[in-house]
Amino acid sequence: MREAKVAEQKNTGRILIADQASILKAWTEQQFADTGRRELLSESELAEQSRAFLALLAAALSHGGEATLSGPHWDDIRASLSALSRGRALSGFTPSETATFVFSLKKPLFESLGRAYADQPRRLAEETWKISLLLDRLGLLTVDAYQQGREQVIIRQQQELLELSTPVIRLWAGIVAVPLIGTLDSERTQVVMESLLEAIVDNEATIAIIDITGVPTVDTLVAQHLLKTIAAARLMGAECILSGIRPQIAQTIVHLGVDLGDVGTKSTLADALRLAFQKRSLVVSAAQQRTASQHGA
Repeated sequence: MREAKVAEQKNTGRILIADQASILKAWTEQQFADTGRRELLSESELAEQSRAFLALLAAALSHGGEATLSGPHWDDIRASLSALSRGRALSGFTPSETATFVFSLKKPLFESLGRAYADQPRRLAEETWKISLLLDRLGLLTVDAYQQGREQVIIRQQQELLELSTPVIRLWAGIVAVPLIGTLDSERTQVVMESLLEAIVDNEATIAIIDITGVPTVDTLVAQHLLKTIAAARLMGAECILSGIRPQIAQTIVHLGVDLGDVGTKSTLADALRLAFQKRSLVVSAAQQRTASQHGA
């Protein structure tokens, strides 16, 4: 019984190989008809992906295990579909368009099986059902891989946004500033701290201004994150000034009982910069205008 079953599976694999040209042509046309995304994937690229998948499918079917996709002979096809799905996620395909790569194979493959088992209706029904279930499982595999690919993209984009949203600016010799915008959570605090400490070292800064004008609310957790950042900067030999303290934030800090210690605080970034100049013994004065007589001279 087992030998007969293996023989049937091998026959199905051989059908794919023998009829590969016609299946590939019909399948490629079906995919473009279903998705119409030629701007994302050229016809030659799609044909190559389809050809490689058919070859892997034929090889895997000859070993069986299609009911559960189990066995090492299915590793290559799983890896191939996972890579294809992640690539399409990055290219801008939708989940349904990605899954269509597998599901659109049903029609041309069923037609090929129909020709091969034209005189064996019962065998045709059995093989069609097995292949249908197999393609359904492979289609679900592409959806899972696509989702993982999208999650990786989202995580990378979030990291990039974190880095972009925490720039450290050199305002003057020995003075740096980090303007914060948005919510300050644990992950972002770590990015802010690392960026600020690197800037302190690179610029040999002795004063760091942390501007929270763009932070909508300050609660106990945000205050703790700010204090951790200030403490880390002090360990690097830099004094911190906290700017952007609005009346609402000042009241919140008092109500929460948060002790900022001897940290300098200012309502605006300009006031904080003025204080930083004083601490650095710097004086900013307006340039004297030349008199008319000096111009004449």
